[in-house]
Amino acid sequence: MKVLMVCLGNICRSPTAEAVLRAKLEAAGLAHRITVDSDGTGDWHIGNPPDSRSQRHAAQRGYDLSALRGRQVAEADFHRFDLILAMDDANLADLQRLAPEGASRAEVRLFAPVEVPDPYTGGAAGFEQVLDLVEPTSDTWVQNLATRLGTS
Repeated sequence: MKVLMVCLGNICRSPTAEAVLRAKLEAAGLAHRITVDSDGTGDWHIGNPPDSRSQRHAAQRGYDLSALRGRQVAEADFHRFDLILAMDDANLADLQRLAPEGASRAEVRLFAPVEVPDPYTGGAAGFEQVLDLVEPTSDTWVQNLATRLGTS
């Protein structure tokens, strides 16, 4: 199974969600069955590492974002991934607009029951809030994915 996290620029929320979900899948013994990646709907940060503030706050909680690099959503992603998870309603709308006509493999939906706010223009509290939302939501996704794989 392949899961793609998506935010606007792929330097704050989606790489954080990628790293957190990957770590939680590893802890649950599912990392060998589920691939996690991240993209942005915009092209401003292609090839760039995650925002230094995202990296710092994630590292304080034990998550390493340093190897990740910004990518932009491509039509092929809708065929490559089983599940594409948007960080907010605007990203979801962008994904629905970008989705290819006709059948695609991916189920596209929101990552969390509430929007994960973009911390980019704010201070440290915003990056902590992202982690506060992403960690428990990732726990829920681990359970959901385990069920989908028939391992729960």
